[in-house]
Amino acid sequence: MASQSREVHIIYLIMVGLFGWLVPGGGHLIIGKNKHALIIFVTIALTFTMGLYIGSVGVINYVDAKSWFLAQLMNSPAVIALAQISKNGGYSVYARPNEIGQIYTSIAGLLNLLCIVNAVYWAHLRRTETVGD
Repeated sequence: MASQSREVHIIYLIMVGLFGWLVPGGGHLIIGKNKHALIIFVTIALTFTMGLYIGSVGVINYVDAKSWFLAQLMNSPAVIALAQISKNGGYSVYARPNEIGQIYTSIAGLLNLLCIVNAVYWAHLRRTETVGD
């Protein structure tokens, strides 16, 4: 019985993390932190969008900038679709706009990764608090 409860808890934590990756702030939404979820979504979406505005879709480049792409991928799976558009559309960008756009979009991704870890941690703490009572 205890192992089943532990398995359910692990699945719940995975769901919180996965939903936090699918939609920035989604993990916080699942655990009931609605204000946190809204703030996270707006902050990450604006940071990512600003990076795309500065450097165009061309900053998402999984061929020539793999490390930047991995950081950008932490935003959501939508980055994969944007990478396909960038690959097929010929959106080349050079010099400062490219660098600044990559920095903004990557920072948004890494910030979302921190928020995912935070949501999973809070979800885990809620479980341990209820079990300890």
